Amino acid sequence: MRWPTLFISHGSPMLAIDPGRTGPALSNWARTLPKPDAILVVSPHWMGHGLAVSTRDRQQAWHDFGGFPQELYRLEYAAPGSPTLARRVAGLLGDAGLTVHDDPKRPLDHGAWVPLRYLYPDVDVPVVQLALDAGRDAAAQYQLGRLLRPLRDENVLIIGSGSLTHNLRHVQRGQDAAPLPYVRAFQDWFAQHIAARDTAALLDWEARAPGAAQAHPSDDHLMPFYVAWGAGEGPGVRLVDEIAYGALAMDAYQFGALEPAATESDLAAAGAA
Repeated sequence: MRWPTLFISHGSPMLAIDPGRTGPALSNWARTLPKPDAILVVSPHWMGHGLAVSTRDRQQAWHDFGGFPQELYRLEYAAPGSPTLARRVAGLLGDAGLTVHDDPKRPLDHGAWVPLRYLYPDVDVPVVQLALDAGRDAAAQYQLGRLLRPLRDENVLIIGSGSLTHNLRHVQRGQDAAPLPYVRAFQDWFAQHIAARDTAALLDWEARAPGAAQAHPSDDHLMPFYVAWGAGEGPGVRLVDEIAYGALAMDAYQFGALEPAATESDLAAAGAA
């Protein structure tokens, strides 16, 4: 089968114990589909200059945050790893001239394990993380996603985990705090251009999207969107429309649909596109 891809806004680590509307929406989505053979996740909480892939045999939840309730630090997500998928990812990107380093020690950051606890709570699907390359802008992240498209025909779910808006200076007390005006405007602009499949506008988000500088003082939490968008190639379906703590748009999108795997001619045509 050819898998869709996902973009997930993971918001605060508190999502793990305070699911809001996002947690149930992710759980419901996963229940409507068969389980993939493996998952590839890109998160801004593993970011560096260049590309790296996790090669652990067994994953571990990294509690890469501080100052939260002790309940959070007791949560685990010890999914299997997949050195086989890691090699496949490195091979696909290597064929395009990109160097991918192995990391046999890196655990799953909260951008990966928090949403995965809702998607696959049985912890039985192998997970691999691909580091987010800080040197890539939106267009380059989109092209990286395109290189990963063949994985969708290999029963691999590709997830970009970030946040549609992410300005921690503007976070309000209380998950249900009133949304700040720029958050809704930015959220609506993305929804409009995703529905129109307007890649040119989406890639030019800094110049065109309302409130872009407020929504993302740093672009790291938006870049996983472009990996998922590039890999997905299909229309976007909005799975979550929620704003948490006044400043965090929790949008999640599915790109493409579960459908029969592409033929060799389909893959050739996609590569030429």
